[in-house]
Amino acid sequence: MSPRFSLFCVPAVLLALVGCTKPNPSQSSAATATPATGALRIGISFQELDNPYFAVMKQAFDEAGRSIGAEMFITDARHDVTKQINDIEDLIQKRIDILLLNPTDSAGVEGAVRAAKKAGVVVVAVDAQANGPVDAFVGSKNYEAGRLAGEHLAKVLNGKGRVAILDGIPVVPILERVRGFKDAIAKFPGLELVATQNGRQERSVALSVTENLLQAHPDLDGLFSVNDGGALGALAAIDAAGRKVALVSVDGLAEVVSAIQKGGAFKATVAQFPRDQIRLALGIALAKKWGAKVPAEIPVDVKLLTPENAAGFAW
Repeated sequence: MSPRFSLFCVPAVLLALVGCTKPNPSQSSAATATPATGALRIGISFQELDNPYFAVMKQAFDEAGRSIGAEMFITDARHDVTKQINDIEDLIQKRIDILLLNPTDSAGVEGAVRAAKKAGVVVVAVDAQANGPVDAFVGSKNYEAGRLAGEHLAKVLNGKGRVAILDGIPVVPILERVRGFKDAIAKFPGLELVATQNGRQERSVALSVTENLLQAHPDLDGLFSVNDGGALGALAAIDAAGRKVALVSVDGLAEVVSAIQKGGAFKATVAQFPRDQIRLALGIALAKKWGAKVPAEIPVDVKLLTPENAAGFAW
């Protein structure tokens, strides 16, 4: 299934296909459009909104919800699993019909997922899988993203050199990206993984962590960041140190696309499609609400962006 089609097609396509497919800030805010009487009530719980990637998801959610006349509620956990659990409990109290969940801790939200299901809410995890009885999961092919990044870094380094990983929070997408990257570079005996450090997917934290990495490993040749936000902090550290360290990442952030086209340390990012993830997640949730059998997982393709093909890319 291609990830690139509009929300209006999603429910009809899913209803036609899934029946014969085996399952393979602190306050909530409502949409500006006035919902019709008896409209669906749809909540979304984000792990964070202080990130362009999730801000694009929020925008897509707003647009999609308005297009079907739904009443919408949006919460931001700010990377605090306790707050996310409380947010979900509040959404359940608002009698939502559907919950789109972007967990900040895949295991930590399990109790909240069970509470939502007990209340009769359709739960679809988005971007990151959540433990518990979710109805479906829509997310990028994160292992593939890590693998593509690793293979490209190996190509840039001609299969030789010392590399490091700028890790992030322990949710499934991040773990899968790291696994894919490690598997990719393992195919090149001349590449040595010398360090893995946690940049927490934040620019300022990653900047400091990368500065320390560069000091501890003066012969470092390459760096993989699990997301573009952290990679931009790493890029600042690399440029400030005047080092020739090849940098690859995951996301497709506009600022990173620009950096790749300029040349220099940033060699590639593996782009995700956040708008498509939200549209697909809502389509799956609607189909489930209407009684259809839905797939357990919908993987969304990713795309390697290099200086040769990055021009014009945007979420």
